[in-house]
Amino acid sequence: MRKLLAVLAVVAAALIGTAGPAISYPPNPPSVSESYNQLAALPVAAPLSMDGYSRDRFPHWTTQYGTCNTREVVLQRDGTNVVVDSSCYPTSGQWYSVYDQVWVNQPSGVHIDHLVALANAWRSGAKYWSDSKRSSFANDLNRGQLIAVSASSNTSKGDQDPSQWRPSNVGWWCYYARHWIDVKYDWQLTVTSSEKSALYDMMGYC
Repeated sequence: MRKLLAVLAVVAAALIGTAGPAISYPPNPPSVSESYNQLAALPVAAPLSMDGYSRDRFPHWTTQYGTCNTREVVLQRDGTNVVVDSSCYPTSGQWYSVYDQVWVNQPSGVHIDHLVALANAWRSGAKYWSDSKRSSFANDLNRGQLIAVSASSNTSKGDQDPSQWRPSNVGWWCYYARHWIDVKYDWQLTVTSSEKSALYDMMGYC
């Protein structure tokens, strides 16, 4: 179902041209009960070494359709009244950053956050993936892995897990945890013991 929604979003954007598709962002996470089941199944392991890590090992912002890359698709998907130029880059629009509950009115002030940061994924198992699989992870539109947020909130988050950083918007903790759990579960990544405890705590806000 999530894959179908992502495909529909791409088709809608291609047809509309100047505005993002009217679709909820990011894709809905699993239900609360399913999230608890996924969380219980997440394997706990110590973080892997960062040796060999580089963002270049996660080729991202690949072309999705026409001249639109992944970043531009998310900017259209997550924005309001988004207008794009011939190269698919937004020239105007508004973006609501759910992390810190602020509106951003300039595309340059919007960051596309990898919910599970690339460095965190590396430490959680992606170190042993192929670059092709890492690229699929870095451009994953089928889950809540990519979301448009304010530059300041994304910068403060960095590559920290939920035991180290949480959105200042407590009202979004439930969704944040469920998206995080879903990404780690579907991509078969590990969690630390403190990370898993923090996710259980955040699930308590559902």
